[in-house]
Order: sequence, then C-alpha cells, then structure tokens
Amino acid sequence: MPKLVGKVAFITGAAHGQGRAVALALAKEGASIVAFDVAKPLSYPGYTLGSESELTSLQQEIESLDAWCLTITGDVRNDQDISYAVERAISNFGRIDILFNNAGICAYGLAHELAEEAWDAMIDINLKGPWLIARRIIPVMIRQHGGVIINNSSIAGLRGMNRLSHYAASKWGLVGLTKSWAIELAPHNIRVNSIHPTGVNTPMNDGLAELEGATTQEIAERSAGNLLPVPWVEPEDVSAMVLYLVSDEARYITGSQFVLDAGLLTR
Repeated sequence: MPKLVGKVAFITGAAHGQGRAVALALAKEGASIVAFDVAKPLSYPGYTLGSESELTSLQQEIESLDAWCLTITGDVRNDQDISYAVERAISNFGRIDILFNNAGICAYGLAHELAEEAWDAMIDINLKGPWLIARRIIPVMIRQHGGVIINNSSIAGLRGMNRLSHYAASKWGLVGLTKSWAIELAPHNIRVNSIHPTGVNTPMNDGLAELEGATTQEIAERSAGNLLPVPWVEPEDVSAMVLYLVSDEARYITGSQFVLDAGLLTR
C-alpha cells in the first residue's frame, strides 16, 4: 500500500537535483505534487538553475506514475509568487500536507571579501525564502490540524566551512527555524525537521565547478572528509530520508536534525 495516498506535497526548487528526486519519490507513494521553481538564471550565484523544460519533464514523469503534478514558476523571495502558488495548490488539491523547503544556492567567497549583494542573495534565498513559503503554508496546515515540514539544510548547518560563511549562516538559520517551528506547531499536529546532507550529486556541482574553474570531483573534495569512500551521496539517498520523515512511520519525530553525511561529521 503506498504511504502517501491522498497527501499533497509542496516542493521548492523542484525542477532538478534533490527537489526533483523528492518529488518523484513522494509521487511514487501516491502523493500529489506542487513543483515550485524559479526556472531561470539568477545573477547570483550565476550558474544554471532549474528550467521550465525540466519542470515540464518532471510533470510528465510524475503523471506517468499515475500521480498528479502542478508546476509553478516563481521565486522564493517573492511573496506574490508564493501566495499565487499556494492559492493554486489549494484550488487544485484543497490541501497541503507536506512542505519540502529545498530551494537553495551555494557559492564560495571569503567572509571579509563577500559583496553585500552576495550575502543578501544567499540569506534571502536559503533562509528568508523558507520562512516566506512556510508563512503561507503553515496556516493551511493549522486549518487541517496536521502537516509535515522538512527544511533542507546541510552539513554546513552543523559546522563551519571554509569560504562558505554566508552559506553556513543560512543553513544554521534553518536549524533555528526548524526547532522554533516545531515548538510553535506541535499543538497543531504539525511536525518540523531538518535534513543535513554532505555533498550531493546534482547540477549544483557542475555550476560551482564552472564558477571556480575546477572539476566536479575537486568541488566534492573541498567539502570532503566523508568516512565512507564516496565523493558525494545521490539525490535518491536524500529522497529516501525525506520519504521516511514525511510518512506516518516518523509520526513522533519533530524538532530534530537528520544527518546524511557518509560519516563526514564524525571526523
């Protein structure tokens, strides 16, 4: 029996990478998917993000699984985009049971050399964006008296990282949101957890490599230290963790951090 029949999942940054893998995993378990993505290049960080063609192919792939998929383009920094997306989700499906706050960016730079615009973009997309999204979806979950929120943080949300201070700050902030929301929303039967992957094999690696004039292997090695002999984990590893956390099997888990790091933080 599929685990998520009748559930509706709202996923940001859904066009490719971890968001796409989670959308497919949840759809295979019967969930209807709202796939939200900016689907265009941004001036910062400058590498290729999701695209409208990827959103279209995601919808086709999900529908081939006999699941529903609504695709919406929008920016997690824009409250009008978010309000429109949530309204369309409710109009189409009548509810939102799962929020996967996944949209995010990454780029390198020494803290004292970062341009203010780079700092603002990182914090606005990675931290303010999840808050703006949740601010619109939490009232829906409260009315339903139930829901699950998963914030996609990082190992950088649990440790410092060289040349990634703005990224780490944004991901540590997600831990604070996770724990605070878990306290505030428990009376409404809404669970909130964060996940913390090591490097993941996604198009972001290609983008970072291009910006840095490096190879994807070299990018992986910069955050290396995985105990297990792998440069990164796969998006499907992330989706398996998210699927567990949003399922009834995890019904008493809230306010916690889940590490998927191939042993990196043990060092």
